[in-house]
Amino acid sequence: MGLNCFWKKYILNFKFDAGTSRGVLKTHDVRYLIISNEKDYSTFGIGECAPLKGLSIDDRPDLDEKLEEVCRLISRKNSLDECEEFLMYLQEWPSIRFALETALQDLKQGGERKLFNTDFTAGAKGIPINGLIWMGDFNFMERQLWEKLEQGFNCIKIKVGAIDFNKECNLLEKIRTKFSPEQIEIRLDANGAFTETDAESKLKQLSAFTIHSIEQPVKAGQIELMKHLCSLNIIPVALDEELIGVHTKDTKVELLQKIKPQYIILKPTLLGGFKQSIEWINAAGETMAGWWLTSALESNVGLNAVAQFAYTLNSPMPQGLGTGKLYHNNIDSPLVIQSGSLYYDPSLNWNFNPAF
Repeated sequence: MGLNCFWKKYILNFKFDAGTSRGVLKTHDVRYLIISNEKDYSTFGIGECAPLKGLSIDDRPDLDEKLEEVCRLISRKNSLDECEEFLMYLQEWPSIRFALETALQDLKQGGERKLFNTDFTAGAKGIPINGLIWMGDFNFMERQLWEKLEQGFNCIKIKVGAIDFNKECNLLEKIRTKFSPEQIEIRLDANGAFTETDAESKLKQLSAFTIHSIEQPVKAGQIELMKHLCSLNIIPVALDEELIGVHTKDTKVELLQKIKPQYIILKPTLLGGFKQSIEWINAAGETMAGWWLTSALESNVGLNAVAQFAYTLNSPMPQGLGTGKLYHNNIDSPLVIQSGSLYYDPSLNWNFNPAF
């Protein structure tokens, strides 16, 4: 019994201009890697390859060429176990590695998008998540904030660094005027927007609002500066982009021991999948750093994989899995958000045609 492997490109359209400190996103190109048994095309495993422009190390012109190569190699194999070896050769292609790892796991489990048999996929339990507030003008950010609070979120993640800093502080002040830290946890994500000259002073100003943590206050690669900001512990610092491109167990531990962050943020699409994320978790354990998982603007296919994996890790912290409502043309799935948690509703169906 042989295997059949191919990929399809899909363009996701945002419902709004998604602002980050690196610019505004209107669309997101993703690829779906699909594997089936040669004699049964109706049962297939699917994984999402969704590198982020200007951020993923495999955001390269030859990405599609590499996908074609992977599909040819997989199609020559006779069993799923034989395909596992390819994961180690995709170190420089983390989004493809994540897609392949997901598709193999999906097909092993019967091709029903249930990668792990847990209370989450049974619909019995949900995953607490943070409500994400996108960058934009002040009114847009404030409107999102109140919507998230009305939806029952008690952990809010706010992207900062795109509008006037005083206005961002004004928004945080409004939250804290109405809600105590016990009622609403505030996480910030600067996406590297602060500089060596202003980072410390901005962290001090933000600390007045009792912030849980701030992701990547300065751009990745400034190891000494990041180490300094972490040592101050004005606001607990979480590494995000800093983890991209760090591949081996030893270099993971070395990076965290040098910077000593309070948290790390794990995005399987950017880091290379489940096994790579577990290596980061183990490295964080050696330095007493906390962690949580976050989706990286994938469609519901990738989000589903990250969410199911996150549930198996038994983290009590809210995860960053609230991106399923971003797109006009997302893939219909059983993922639903209720009262600040993500659930998998088995009564709902996937709507994915691999021939699209």
